[in-house]
Amino acid sequence: MVDTLKTVNGHLDVPKNVRPPMASYTPSMWTDTFTSFSLEPQVQETYAKAIEALKEEAIIMLMAEGNTFSDRLVLIDTLERLGVAYHFEEEIEDQLRQIFKCHTEDDTKDSDLFITALEFRLLRQHRYNVSCSAFDKFKGEDKKFKETLSTDAKGLLSLFEAAHVRIHGDDILEEAIAFATHHLKRLVDQLVSPLQDQVKRALEQSLHRGVPRIETRHFISSYEKDGSKNEQLLKLAKLDYNYLQNIYKKELCELMRWWNEFDLKSKLSHSRDRMVECYLWGLASHFEPEYSFIRVAAGKSMQLVSLMDDTYDNYATLEEAELFTEVLQRWDRNEMDRLPDYMKIVYNFVLTTYEEFEREAVELGKWFVVPYAKEAVKQLGRAYNKELNWFMGRQMPSFEEYFANTVITSCIYVMFTAGFQGTKSVSKEVMDWLSSQPDVLVATAKMGRYVEDLGSYEREEKGGEMLTAVDCYMKHHSMSKEETLRKFVEQAEDGWKDVNTELLKLSTSTVPEDIVMVFLNYVRVAEVTYKNCKDGYTHPEEFLAPQIVALFVDPIVI
Repeated sequence: MVDTLKTVNGHLDVPKNVRPPMASYTPSMWTDTFTSFSLEPQVQETYAKAIEALKEEAIIMLMAEGNTFSDRLVLIDTLERLGVAYHFEEEIEDQLRQIFKCHTEDDTKDSDLFITALEFRLLRQHRYNVSCSAFDKFKGEDKKFKETLSTDAKGLLSLFEAAHVRIHGDDILEEAIAFATHHLKRLVDQLVSPLQDQVKRALEQSLHRGVPRIETRHFISSYEKDGSKNEQLLKLAKLDYNYLQNIYKKELCELMRWWNEFDLKSKLSHSRDRMVECYLWGLASHFEPEYSFIRVAAGKSMQLVSLMDDTYDNYATLEEAELFTEVLQRWDRNEMDRLPDYMKIVYNFVLTTYEEFEREAVELGKWFVVPYAKEAVKQLGRAYNKELNWFMGRQMPSFEEYFANTVITSCIYVMFTAGFQGTKSVSKEVMDWLSSQPDVLVATAKMGRYVEDLGSYEREEKGGEMLTAVDCYMKHHSMSKEETLRKFVEQAEDGWKDVNTELLKLSTSTVPEDIVMVFLNYVRVAEVTYKNCKDGYTHPEEFLAPQIVALFVDPIVI
């Protein structure tokens, strides 16, 4: 289309009334699934009483004086994998502080690969900056991992999971991931459940990079088959899972009713209707019951972002996009009449949603978040408009310029500012810090963007009529499409190391823990959504749908 257009000052001159090629999206899979749920208070009360009793038993297990070093590590890991560790945060942190105090990185006495790797992973995941030199003792004189380890499936699995918390400079863990992956793939068919199940799951989705609630469901099923399982902990996990699932169903029901009142899916056919998938991103952020506001706000803000993205990327002419961006900066309902009819609907949705956020912020005593939240949406509009001008006009930016813009189009600011008022410890200082583009935010945004670009490339390419991030990188680095896609995979892998590094740095900062976890959980859900270079958000049927059913539809049989 645009290749035949004339150039002006070296760039192709795209008429401002030309629309991008319009995509066709499937309707939501969940039309009536969550609109009629009714939470039964008596059921929840029964769950809550049983959970409280079992929690007491778990605390006794945690604090038992007879626990060995290995016992404590395995118990903490089991509680975390079963999804109930949030009930025992103080007790677990106290245990890990003691373990860290006794941790000696040059200790050669403990030659158990399983325990060494488990200790390392747990400490790193809790942001204790331990060295990976603990793994040196597992290398032979040839400086390679000892072949005697190649049949230790349990140890290899622990090493595999530990390697995923690596940071830049952890060279031994780069070797470890290759060594463990090779031998686990070789051994997996010889193993029996539950170890075989756990190995298969790890090779498909590593624990550190998975959405915790999704991994909990998988682990409960696996742990149930373990002959050495603790029946009380298993029952606690099942009750807790169903208790939380009912809360999620209630939130989803209210969210879907809110969304349906706007009836945007019938008015704006150019946009994706993915409210349930958006809520999944909210759940990934914080699954604990007290974070209901974050889950709902993140779901609303992500659907809003999706609507804006599709409007800019998939429907608006350049002239309309520039007008919408200008009106958005004014944030004034009196400006609405300047917009085309379909944009009036989009603009009304944005303003109405943020009017609700503002009322809620005032009620929560977090009114100071509101200006940051509004500015994030305005900033996103400017970034989308810049991107549309580049790509519709085929004005190839440098890759550095493109990626600086993607820190905004990753939508991280919009999602975080909309939900942070629901955290316990947000303050104006935290919001100022977030606005300063801290290194952890940039690393998180870039990591999310790489996996999203890999997943959405095929959809966004649209037969070559619009430029994409992949096109930009190909041009800038003179690479083929295949080379570029491989490079994006490498960059995403490096992105994980960037994020892990920045999270460790924040362990000595004043940034609250509930804020820090949002960054890690953002990259987790981004990787899961766009796994294996697939756009699971736009096309959830194959991969995300079964996860959603397990999380929000099917309870666990107790």
